[in-house]
Amino acid sequence: MKIDEIRDLSVQEMQARIEELRIELFNLRFQKARNLLDRKDRIRNARREIARINTIIKEKELKA
Repeated sequence: MKIDEIRDLSVQEMQARIEELRIELFNLRFQKARNLLDRKDRIRNARREIARINTIIKEKELKA
């Protein structure tokens, strides 16, 4: 997701997206351990998207 798309979401939607990404990251780690991971950048992208969403949630909390 792009940063503008994330900003349009509500906090609850962002929390749900973080949970989806954490589950995906968990599965990707297992794939990596078994050498089944086809694109290694997917782990990095998932981690970065989690960080982006957490940053935007923090920004919204500070504005309120």
